[in-house]
Amino acid sequence: MKSPITVNNRSYRWMDQPVVVVCVDGCQYEYITAAVEAGVAPFLGRLLDGAGTSYLADCVIPSFTNPNNLSIVTGTPPAVHGICGNYFYDRERGEEVMMNDPRYLRAGTILAAFADAGAKVAVITAKDKLRKLLGHQMKGICFSSEKADQLTLAENGIENIVERVGMAVPSVYSAALSEFVFVAGVKLMERERPDLMYLSTTDYIQHKAAPGTPIANDFYAMMDKHLARLDELGATIVLTADHGMNAKHGADGQPNVIYLQDVLDGWLGSKRSRVILPITDPYVVHHGALGSFALVYLPEGSDEAAIRERIAALPGIESVRSRAAAAEHFELPPDRIGDLVVVSRQDTVIGTSVARHDLSGLEVPLRSHGGVSEQKVPLIVNRKRSSADGARRWRNFDAFDLGLNLSR
Repeated sequence: MKSPITVNNRSYRWMDQPVVVVCVDGCQYEYITAAVEAGVAPFLGRLLDGAGTSYLADCVIPSFTNPNNLSIVTGTPPAVHGICGNYFYDRERGEEVMMNDPRYLRAGTILAAFADAGAKVAVITAKDKLRKLLGHQMKGICFSSEKADQLTLAENGIENIVERVGMAVPSVYSAALSEFVFVAGVKLMERERPDLMYLSTTDYIQHKAAPGTPIANDFYAMMDKHLARLDELGATIVLTADHGMNAKHGADGQPNVIYLQDVLDGWLGSKRSRVILPITDPYVVHHGALGSFALVYLPEGSDEAAIRERIAALPGIESVRSRAAAAEHFELPPDRIGDLVVVSRQDTVIGTSVARHDLSGLEVPLRSHGGVSEQKVPLIVNRKRSSADGARRWRNFDAFDLGLNLSR
């Protein structure tokens, strides 16, 4: 047995069997329990019935994809790894940019550390926006479903995966994009048998369908089948999520939106503020770049306390914190957030200006995430853990700790 690996001040034991950590994008616990109750997820049902270990965990805030995936693979909150949104205002450059470049990452990953120590490591993600962050400085296999037909040995550590999976490259707006992740993961476990594997899906289905609906249950039935196969192959599986998902619309089906940039422009006149929505990424058709978390950059000389109080009084707002208070409360890097951090209530989202949001792609009433209301996520392992402490506050970024460290 090799010595434990220390990453970001946390120690991880060397695996004695393959460990697979799965991040199911947008998966609140109710999706799983509904699928189990419908009888379409028998493997997950057995785990919840006592064959495994399960907890209700907290994801990091903002409850978006990039911050949480990076928290899971580093074992730390955003205050340590630096990725606090999908999108942010780079003060040094004076521009709004995607936070998918590894240069924004301030901590090493568990994946890279084990690969450096000689482990066979594989990463498969649905969307390519995460690939370079998850695979930063990692030796091994790393690719996305989205670009699965463009793989090279030099860049991805593997090629010809489309032929092996037996699926065409799926649309980025489809359940098949996540299915490709699972099928490819099973294929790798059957032949390459990585010591450590990380699978990350997309939340397209969760944005479209509530827990217990036929569309959602079909998705979890697909997932259940492939998880069962990984279990048959002897892998320890830890399943968690980057965030939950909630309805963000009224009884008429129209989104409940606070267009905060428009509101601030009305208050401040020519004193231009800047509202940043960290949910923004290249794939906004299913959510219109509307989420429940926003950053506000105020003009110099503004009465911050007064503006904070006025925002907090808006219908649908849950909390407004100063930069320092938000950085402490949500464990965020203070240099990468605004003067104010705004969180909306469970049924409400925040936009910038009406003119900047194209909602024509919303085929169903809006479901989205980003706030504290989407913080509760599953943390499930397919092994009984005798030393697991159910009283502790579990986080989704404890997934590798749960998979590698706790006694079998």
